Amino acid sequence: MKISARNTLNGTIKSIDEGSVNNEVVIELAPGVEITSVVTKKSCEQLGLVVGGQAYAIIKASNVMVAVD
Repeated sequence: MKISARNTLNGTIKSIDEGSVNNEVVIELAPGVEITSVVTKKSCEQLGLVVGGQAYAIIKASNVMVAVD
C-alpha cells in the first residue's frame, strides 16, 4: 500500500456498530487506545472489515485540534 497521508495507525478492529447506511468502526491501536471512524456500510463490506481483523486508521487533515480541561 502506498499513500500520501503521513498519519497511518495500524490496529485491530474491536467493534463494528452497523447502521442502516453507515457503520461505526472502532480500531484498537494498543491496549486501551482506540480510534473510531464512521464509514459507509458498502465500504465496510468491500473492505471485508470484521471484528478481530487488522485495519489502518489513516488521518489526513490540515488541522488537528487539541483541548484540555
